[in-house]
Amino acid sequence: MPLFFRKRKPSEEARKRLEYQMCLAKEAGADDILDISKCELSEIPFGAFATCKVLQKKVLIVHTNHLTSLLPKSCSLLSLATIKVLDLHDNQLTALPDDIGQLTALQVLNVERNQLTYLPRSIGNLIQLQTLNVKDNRLKELPDTLGELRSLRALDISASDVQRLPQTLAHVRTLETLSLDASSMVYPPQEVCSAGTEAIQQFLCKASGLEYYPPSQYLLPVLEQDGAENSRDGPSGPTDRFSSEEVEWQNRFSDYEKRKEQKMLEKLEFERRLELGQREHAQLLQQSNSQKDEILQTVKEEQSRLEQGLSERQRFLDAERHRLQEQLKQTEQNVSNRIQKLLQENQRQRKSSEILKSLENERIRMEQLMSITQEETENLRRREIASAMQQMLTESCSSRLFQVAYETHRQNLVQQACSSMAEMDERFQQILSWQQMDQNKAISRILQESAMQKAAFEALQVKKDLMHQQIRKQIKLIETELLQLTQLELKRKSLDTEALQEMISEQRWVLSSLLQQLLKEKTQREEELREILRELEAKSETKQENYWLIQYQRLLNQKPLSLKLQEEGLERQLVALLVELSAEHYLPIFAHHRISLDMLGRMGPGDLAKVGVSEAGLRHQILRRAQELLDATGARPELLKPPQGEVLPTAPEELPEAVRPSAPLEELEAQTSECVVCLEREAQMIFLNCGHVCCCQQCCEPLRTCPLCRQDIAQRLRLYHSR
Repeated sequence: MPLFFRKRKPSEEARKRLEYQMCLAKEAGADDILDISKCELSEIPFGAFATCKVLQKKVLIVHTNHLTSLLPKSCSLLSLATIKVLDLHDNQLTALPDDIGQLTALQVLNVERNQLTYLPRSIGNLIQLQTLNVKDNRLKELPDTLGELRSLRALDISASDVQRLPQTLAHVRTLETLSLDASSMVYPPQEVCSAGTEAIQQFLCKASGLEYYPPSQYLLPVLEQDGAENSRDGPSGPTDRFSSEEVEWQNRFSDYEKRKEQKMLEKLEFERRLELGQREHAQLLQQSNSQKDEILQTVKEEQSRLEQGLSERQRFLDAERHRLQEQLKQTEQNVSNRIQKLLQENQRQRKSSEILKSLENERIRMEQLMSITQEETENLRRREIASAMQQMLTESCSSRLFQVAYETHRQNLVQQACSSMAEMDERFQQILSWQQMDQNKAISRILQESAMQKAAFEALQVKKDLMHQQIRKQIKLIETELLQLTQLELKRKSLDTEALQEMISEQRWVLSSLLQQLLKEKTQREEELREILRELEAKSETKQENYWLIQYQRLLNQKPLSLKLQEEGLERQLVALLVELSAEHYLPIFAHHRISLDMLGRMGPGDLAKVGVSEAGLRHQILRRAQELLDATGARPELLKPPQGEVLPTAPEELPEAVRPSAPLEELEAQTSECVVCLEREAQMIFLNCGHVCCCQQCCEPLRTCPLCRQDIAQRLRLYHSR
């Protein structure tokens, strides 16, 4: 026997059945029954003990499992104190707990078909036990304490090794059914055991010196402490003194016995059908044996027929082999005749070789004659070649003369063009000198005034800052949206429609609060940039000349050299496309990934998102404009090629910050509205906190409340339209 073994894991169906039964037992209004049978359990789960204790279950059914012990670790038998029916048949129990007598409410105990070798003595404490079934176990004796079971009505010890009944069993006056194997009994004798339960009880009472009374004259104990002792040995009254609960359990037990008899009848019917099946199987086996003999006889006949055919085939092959040998002899004779003919033919060829030698001599003589005529033809060919060469030389001389005349004419034209270009260069140099003088004056002024250098550096720093640039773009978008909402609100008021008015006001309030937040972020960012400027000013050396000019140049050239070279390689149309969509800050990303227009035509929004373009709307606009450019260049491929002699720009020309449009021109022109006060000028001011765009700059100065919503004006913001 192995020292260690793995617990058998229940199947998925058994696990689901266990969960279902546990949930069913915990439902409100459920019966007093906990049925966890056929769940392939190796031990009763802790949850079952807890459920029986908390919900006071009265019936626990655990049959057809793999239990080896009734009580697992960390569990107490007192949790089953309210159990009246305990069904443990078809398991692998080897012993019952020694303190099973604590189950004082138990009335039915079924441990049929287990591996019990003994019963604990505390079983006598089950004073309310009415049915005890220990059939088909390994019991060899019964404890004397069985005589204390004063409520026992049925006892089944059949299919076991018990040979003697305890004499104290005579004190059980309520025993009605005693099932045992009479043939294996020693005490009482076999003839007494064969006579039935009444004879056995009479024998035991006589041996104990007690007077026998039929079980019908004894009542079951009333299960109360004061009446249990009085009903031990005397006759009892009529059966109407049974409590309603005992009658109910007796009915359930009788139903159980009926079901058991039904199962026994079904078992007998199954055995009868099994016997019929075995008979049919024997008949089928006999038929198969007869068919096998017939098949063997048929095989033998077929084998003899095949042997006869094989002998005939062998004779045929012998005759064929003899015929082939005769043909081979005839063939050998023919071959010898052909060899003889070949030898004769060889002799005739030797004679013909002499004739061939004479013909060869004649051929040599004819070749000598032909060589003389070939020399004459070569002389004639040399003369013709010399005349042809002389004609070609004359033609080349005439063509050279024409070429010299053409060169002289071309030199004259070149000299005239150079003289005109020199005059134009002089004029251009004069213009450049004038421009250079103006530029030098401006540069010298900037170099002399450090305040102008510092102001230029501060302006460039604000312009180059990506966070400040993004805040400005968002502010422009919100201004555009507020202008659109104000126009829509005015249009709805003019049409006297109140639908969607609340939704528009909510959107306007949200955009106004977002605009205020962005204005605060813009101011905060400008303050941070000014703080950086003050730190740079504190770190600068007092004696260093042109400090701010140097910082300005560094800020201009702050991109890595590799990134500048990559941006220079971008296509001109792609750079113009990004500048048009105000996405020039993605130029380094497109340059790093070497993205061209052709690649954009094959990419999707997801590919641009992986590259680093975060705005969904911008991704779709870039792909749409790229596709339009590709469609246009498909008809005119020369649009993608730069003109000869033209140098591609290294970076897109940036529009001035004050005039860069935040939306297409047509959309801005459609969004302009007139002032609601003067009805002449264009509305240019945004009122906060309401967010209306309804007044011009001149009319808004004396106003303290919004003309549209009559709310107080906390802040005025100028709106600049790109033209």
